[in-house]
Amino acid sequence: MAEADPLSPAPAAPRPERVRKPDWIRVKAPTSAGFNETRRLMRDLNLATVCEEAACPNIGECWTKKHATVMILGDTCTRACAFCNVKTGMPRAVDPLEPEHVATVAETMGLEHIVITSVDRDDLPDGGAGQFVKVIEALRRRAPKTTIEILTPDFRNKPLSAIEAIIAARPDVYNHNLETVPRLYPTIRPGARYYASLRLLETVKRLDPSIFTKSGIMLGLGEERMEVHQVMDDMRSADIDFLTMGQYLQPTPRHAKVIEFVTPSAFDAYAQIARAKGFLQVASSPLTRSSYHAGEDFAQMKAARDAKLARG
Repeated sequence: MAEADPLSPAPAAPRPERVRKPDWIRVKAPTSAGFNETRRLMRDLNLATVCEEAACPNIGECWTKKHATVMILGDTCTRACAFCNVKTGMPRAVDPLEPEHVATVAETMGLEHIVITSVDRDDLPDGGAGQFVKVIEALRRRAPKTTIEILTPDFRNKPLSAIEAIIAARPDVYNHNLETVPRLYPTIRPGARYYASLRLLETVKRLDPSIFTKSGIMLGLGEERMEVHQVMDDMRSADIDFLTMGQYLQPTPRHAKVIEFVTPSAFDAYAQIARAKGFLQVASSPLTRSSYHAGEDFAQMKAARDAKLARG
């Protein structure tokens, strides 16, 4: 047998095999005028959106309806979670104009409900809490009829005063996602701690019971059914009002693999169990994301709490 020529190019490495998505989670590419208008507004104001950075499958539908989740504190995260497509590195300085730009979006688009999230900013003494406060204050001034939902980092190893400042600014909904079951944290969410995230949401509700609390998890990462049930119980112990559950989708080959595509009927079954456990609102489907239909869900959640209070 002839020896291989050491100077000849090596054969190309096989491309990582991508799992074919089932029909129920395929979406059309965005092309509408509303989508392009929303994108243009975000670019003009130098704002990032989690819709783009996290490669959300619902971006076409949401942006066509002029719904967008604004991501403050830049587009670079100080952590590297195995499920997330947001880039990791050393972020830039906080933009002092960002709060007014976010308020301009709400005012220009006439938003009834806005969702504000951020990258993790472990480099800042308060984790970026002060910028959340400034954004909320700017929204209250410029768009007083817009209800405000925030989706924050865990503020791990930051002073309690950081969380207290946000609560004092009184967002309508405080969201922080647990993302997955505790067993998978070391590989999926290594920079975070499950019980620290639970305590954050428990603290919000303890300091201001009028603020709705919300959290979500991804399915399809290898979690077991009973582990999901336990997460539900943990959330209810922390008095969390709203649970979201959606299918994890692998952003790129270097991210965590999809272990299972959970069927729509399985999502429905999880939703029934969650409602039985006492959540005011549950959103559970393959395409569910934290801010998907957030405005409609907020209205339904508020109505559910009003009805519950009326019953005594």
